[in-house]
Amino acid sequence: MKRRCVEIEPRSAGTSLRSMAVFQSPYVLTGKSPKIIYVAKLSFRPKGAGFFGVPYKLSNGLTRAGCNVINFSDDDVARASSIFRNRKTGAKGANRKLVALAKEIGPDIIILGHADTIRPSTLEELRSVCPNTRLAQWSVDPLFLDEDRERVERKIDRVDWTFSSTGGEYLQALGRNGHAVAFLPNPVDPSIERARNFTKSSHELPFDLFYAAGYSEIPRFHGGIQTTSGRIVERIVAECPTLRGLFPGAREGSPHAFGAAFEQALASAAMGLNISRRNDVPLYSSDRFAQLAGSGILTFLDRATGYPEIFGEDEFAFYSTEDEMIDKIRYFHAHDDERRSVARKGWQAYVDVFDTTKVASYMVGVIMGEIDPAKHVWHR
Repeated sequence: MKRRCVEIEPRSAGTSLRSMAVFQSPYVLTGKSPKIIYVAKLSFRPKGAGFFGVPYKLSNGLTRAGCNVINFSDDDVARASSIFRNRKTGAKGANRKLVALAKEIGPDIIILGHADTIRPSTLEELRSVCPNTRLAQWSVDPLFLDEDRERVERKIDRVDWTFSSTGGEYLQALGRNGHAVAFLPNPVDPSIERARNFTKSSHELPFDLFYAAGYSEIPRFHGGIQTTSGRIVERIVAECPTLRGLFPGAREGSPHAFGAAFEQALASAAMGLNISRRNDVPLYSSDRFAQLAGSGILTFLDRATGYPEIFGEDEFAFYSTEDEMIDKIRYFHAHDDERRSVARKGWQAYVDVFDTTKVASYMVGVIMGEIDPAKHVWHR
């Protein structure tokens, strides 16, 4: 297959992505449903908030889109392949079993998501035993971190398409040497993001503001400055003393929330901050954006992410500086009816644009050569 680097086509100044003429209908599967081996971390072992993750959402989306999905949890198969129930010692067995599975069922597509147990050489074996099968990989780790980019690059020569949640120059750089790359938004799944916090007044919710992070001291470029989640939280606490905040992992001494506790935390707040490590890379965000918006939480995010080109100011609380963020937190804290209205619109908009079934259908269309991601724009 001839590979190419796809680019988002330039648009005129002041033109919203949602108003452009290139808006398309969602890709609809026609004819025989594709058979897909889906390789991702669908672990049987309880592991924090993993069950809220993109691997599960895309598996659901592919099924709802009409695909015949055979899930292959690479880490679990590796553990089961080792007498010590160890992923590393069972890796060889997992790779062998994936090849055997593909040879047995003859898939149309094999999609790998963060499947680090599967070796690049195994993809060559898959090409040999299933010459008509198309291979793709996806990643929602930031390409601006060297380690994460290198993980993607290990397999990029051996797949037909690579999907990444990082846009802009980093996605273009990934597509050098003719590699076919496409943007992957963070999908929302209404069966996973189950809360609808806009249906409740702030008096019915235990917290006014939710902000979760991995560690409080990890550097973050936010609002045009270098900072940390710990500093952001301390400023909010100092300048909004009546605000009831929930800051798992984002504030020193605040424990992380996992599993059911994480789901309950999402269901408990009126507003939420979506602050990634960098907030100036086009369309990059952690999957917290989908979790917050999908739970009906009024979501705050930096305009420099580029998302105002897709969503309206009446759907999310956009800001350009920390001062503006603080002002908007105060405003919506004092105007609860407006908070609920914007949160409802944001929830509906995110579901309309980035529902996991639509995202999964788009991926299949790209892989099968029926959608050109360079001309595809996410729409309402």
